[in-house]
Amino acid sequence: MKRLEETLKRIQSQKGVQGIIIVNSEGIPIKTTLDNSSTVQYAGLIHQLVMKARSTVRDIDPQNDLTFLRVRSKKNEIMIAPGERKKITISCPVKLIPQHELLQLIAVGQTH
Repeated sequence: MKRLEETLKRIQSQKGVQGIIIVNSEGIPIKTTLDNSSTVQYAGLIHQLVMKARSTVRDIDPQNDLTFLRVRSKKNEIMIAPGERKKITISCPVKLIPQHELLQLIAVGQTH
């Protein structure tokens, strides 16, 4: 759990990161750096988006799976790293965070 906390702090400290949400497989937030209202809103909408994207990927190729989703608008960017049991969502103004850091966070989170 200590590695997870350290990784969250490292990502949160990146310039421009507005928040991080970790949700379980049902889309229920289990860890967040956002306020409750924003967390609930993001978690619900992102869960629906991930389920649709994952379904689309699997419809195209049943042996494939969604590993990363990036949604970019004029003002913000949302990066989603869905895992087997947890999904990690990071919101920030248009700025890139290395994908390997998100994938590392999932790996650490799934071992706990």
